[in-house]
Amino acid sequence: MSKIVVIAGSPNPASRLNGLIGSAVRRWQQAGIETGTIQVAELPAEALLSARYAESAIAEAVSAVEQADGVVIAGPVYKAAYSGLLKSFLDLLPQTGLAGKIALPLFIGGTIAHLLSVEYALKPVISALGGRHVLGGVYAVDQWVNRLEDGGFALSEELQGRLDRAADELAEELRWLEYRRSRQPAHAAE
Repeated sequence: MSKIVVIAGSPNPASRLNGLIGSAVRRWQQAGIETGTIQVAELPAEALLSARYAESAIAEAVSAVEQADGVVIAGPVYKAAYSGLLKSFLDLLPQTGLAGKIALPLFIGGTIAHLLSVEYALKPVISALGGRHVLGGVYAVDQWVNRLEDGGFALSEELQGRLDRAADELAEELRWLEYRRSRQPAHAAE
């Protein structure tokens, strides 16, 4: 069974980014895909910033990425780049930490002007970590995600459609990955 881990790099626990993540995770779970989320802001700050790999929470988070087939890198965009919090976690991954994984960027920002931040700021880091299969991803603007009184989120129809297509694309890519792995001779995996 395929596994997806979401690396959520928002420093704000009430971020509208959670609306995107929650919608995508529900879709994957309905498709029978195992999911997990790393809330980077909940990791011990001193261990994260001091790169204490042996700290149990850090080691568990890095292990979750290692065990995943699909990695969703999600965060807010500030001043044309993703958050330093997210970068701090990505810096803890091994040099080939994203090799063989399918990556999906999910980002949100205050304006459409930051749309290319994923292309120019994030994708080089994914590549440096061995990631070669990066899906187009989704970039949203804050105003497309409304907070509901019950604490949930409502996405604009256009955003929901794009997010559903991206989630389905990742699910389909993971099915192909699983199929290809099942067809490999036993000695090829060694």
